[in-house]
Amino acid sequence: MRGQEIATSRLRLSPIAVETCRAILAGDLSSLEPAAGWPHADTLDALRMAVDPDTKSHIWLVKLDGRVVGDCGTVGAVRASGDIEIGYGLAAEYRGQGYGTEVVEALSRWLLDQPGVSRVVAEVLAGNVPSRRALERAGFVLDRAEPHLVWYALSGSAAS
Repeated sequence: MRGQEIATSRLRLSPIAVETCRAILAGDLSSLEPAAGWPHADTLDALRMAVDPDTKSHIWLVKLDGRVVGDCGTVGAVRASGDIEIGYGLAAEYRGQGYGTEVVEALSRWLLDQPGVSRVVAEVLAGNVPSRRALERAGFVLDRAEPHLVWYALSGSAAS
């Protein structure tokens, strides 16, 4: 699976090259126009996974009017079950405006069109209510829960 640009009504999800991941990890943001608060710690974790050839993770930059306001991507490759896990995050000032739902919907729809993918799943801290709401607004349903973590899923048939 190779990432491609994904457009929503307000955002552009742009696949990020491994070289750019390495530059960001080294503190070089000169090729980007980042919003305040981006990249954050979760972004750096995702970028580390993206540069590791064993994880097979893919990352997209979330851009609003050319400015990087967040990131999203896959956590590893498609599993034998057909599941693929996603992660996403926005700079603080861009939260609470529906962008998270827009990102989740667009990325999930694109992933469900990829060969071998039957479900998109997401692991979220149980107390992260805004992230949980974004998933629910995007059509995800609660798959399972533990005291501190919850898992959501969207199947290909539910996204149609």
